[in-house]
Amino acid sequence: MAHHSQHIITVCTDCRIISTACRPGLELLARLNDSLSRMGVASGSDFSVEGTVCMAGCRRPCTIAFQASGKATYLFGDIEADTDIAALVDFAAIYAQRPDGVTREADRPRSLGGKTIARIPAAFLISEHRGERIQ
Repeated sequence: MAHHSQHIITVCTDCRIISTACRPGLELLARLNDSLSRMGVASGSDFSVEGTVCMAGCRRPCTIAFQASGKATYLFGDIEADTDIAALVDFAAIYAQRPDGVTREADRPRSLGGKTIARIPAAFLISEHRGERIQ
C-alpha cells in the first residue's frame, strides 16, 4: 500500500520574476525540501514538497501553497528563496500542529506578513447515500 503524506507543500515552478526570464521556483523547491529535511519538519510532520507548473499567482511570484486534508489551505506569494526559507519551515511546523490549519497573521512568521494571497477553508466531501464525511 502506498504511503501518502498528510501535508503537502506545493511550489510553482513556472513563476517568473516580472520582466525577466528568471524562474526561481525550482531553486525554492529544492532549498525548501532540503531545509525541511535538515530541520526534521518533513519526517516529524509527514510533509511532501512538490512542484506544479502554475498556481495563477503570476503577479506575486514565487507562489507556494500549504495543504492538508480537512485543513485550511494557504497560498503565499512574493516568496524569495534567499530570505523566506526559514519562515516557510517555521510556518510548516505551526501548520502541522493546528488541527484545522487555521492561523491568524499574528501567528505566522513575521517575514510572511503581507505575503498571504489566500486562506481557503477546508473542504469536506459528504457521501449522499450514506451520510459519511470523507476527508
